[in-house]
This record gives sequence, C-alpha cells and structure tokens, in this order.
Amino acid sequence: MNDLVEPATRAAAAVRSADALMICAGAGMGVDSGLPDFRGPEGFWRAYPAARRLGLQFHDLADPRWFYSDPALAWGFYGHRLNLYRATTPHAGFALLRRWAARAPAGAFVFTSNVDAQFQRAGFDEARVEECHGSILHLQCLKGCDLPPWSAAETVVSVDVETLRAAEPLPRCPRCGGLARPNILMFGDLGWDTSRANEQRDRLTEWLEELGQRRARVAVLCLGAGTAIPSVRFHAERTARRLGGTLIRINPRDTWVPAGQICLESGALAGLSAIEAALERG
Repeated sequence: MNDLVEPATRAAAAVRSADALMICAGAGMGVDSGLPDFRGPEGFWRAYPAARRLGLQFHDLADPRWFYSDPALAWGFYGHRLNLYRATTPHAGFALLRRWAARAPAGAFVFTSNVDAQFQRAGFDEARVEECHGSILHLQCLKGCDLPPWSAAETVVSVDVETLRAAEPLPRCPRCGGLARPNILMFGDLGWDTSRANEQRDRLTEWLEELGQRRARVAVLCLGAGTAIPSVRFHAERTARRLGGTLIRINPRDTWVPAGQICLESGALAGLSAIEAALERG
C-alpha cells in the first residue's frame, strides 16, 4: 500500500475537485468480487475444466456459431456465466465509486466492457451505464425476428458443469419461439443486436457533450482494463484528452498512462481503497 500513497494522493485530489466522474471498467474490475480471470488459457481452464477436456479456450466458446451447431454447449457456457454473475456480490470498490459520484455535481457515467451488470447490481443508475459489449442479463432472438433485446430476469438455465452442457428447455424468443442467445458481442459476431447498446451510447455522448459545454472538471477512472482488448482504455484516454480531465488508471500489469496522468499499480479494490484513504486524510 505504501507504493500507492503518492499516486493515490494525486488521484484523491482529482476526485475531490471533479464535477463529474467517468468510470471506465474492464474485466479486472470483477476479479475482486471473485469472478474468474480469463487471462490466458490456464486462467480460463481453471474456471472451466470441462473446456480444457474439450480443448476449447475462451475465444473458441465465445463464438455465436455454437448456438447454431450445438445449442446445449453454447448455453452451457453462457448459462453458467449467467448463473455465476447473478450469484456474485459486487466488491466494496463499487460502493466507494458510488460515494464519490454522489459528491460530484454532475454525478458519474459508467463505460464498461463487462457483460455482468455488476454496476447496476451495485446501485448505479441503469441510464448512466454503457455496456459496450452488451449484457448477459439481456437476450435476443437468434433468428433476428425484430423483437428488441429483452431482460433475462425470468430466464433459468440448468447447466451440468462436468460436461458444460445445458439441459432443455433452452431460452426461447417470446415472439417466435426460436432459440434465444445473450445480447452480447461475441468473437466474429455479425448477429449482435446493437439497439440497446446504441441507446446507451447516445446517452453517454449527450452527457459528455454537456460536460464539454460547461467546461466541467472530469476525473476519468480506468479500472482493470488491459491492452488485449483495449476498448475501455482507449475510451478513457480519449475522454480525458477531449475534456482536459485527469486520467486515473488502476491496473496491476498494464500501467502506461500519458504524461502527467496517474497510475496506481494494483488491483481495482486495492487502488480504490488507497484513494479513499487519501480522501479521508484530506
């Protein structure tokens, strides 16, 4: 923690003086809640031993083709993740972010590549979240029957973890009765229904434009966002540059930041806790 004192003190000053917080979160944000780290095949296979036996890695299973060729396997993988995310309690760092956002006159907006809806479960306003890769807690019709994405709140998927296969009945479209799939962006995915994500993006764009017009002071927190899929990192850097804000990156490995910006080399919860300690010190 001592190594975090200096950058945490600088970060606390930015958070304290901010009119708004832009919270950008990648997969590392969920690790402290107990969610698996899919970094590399070994990390993925620790979470899914059945995938090792099948010789499949994350990018192999996160492919829409399985919903056509082997729906039980597709829903075995995504049904297990759906059940896991539902059973996971967001870690204390989410509450710290909510507390800081409540102090900021313009509040906060979340931009995340995570599909687990942990921010909403932690109490963040649904209207102030953009999930750039979609949400596993929403479904869409595999046939594309023009029904907009719908909530998976009533969806139950029974999964045999030994075989990673889901039992019938599999989730179905309430309009046409065809197979449903999660409303998330998969690898090589040409069928993702972006309508919900587009609405979220429009709300974020409008919020950022309002901040720019008001010349608001913005603290941009980039949490657990690595370089392998850099969507979140790029958004954080662009936002900070566009609004003249302070970028605060919290990451244990991918620590680069532009000159003059701040990085805490730690996991999300440890970094956020260090900033909170600095805020309490005044």
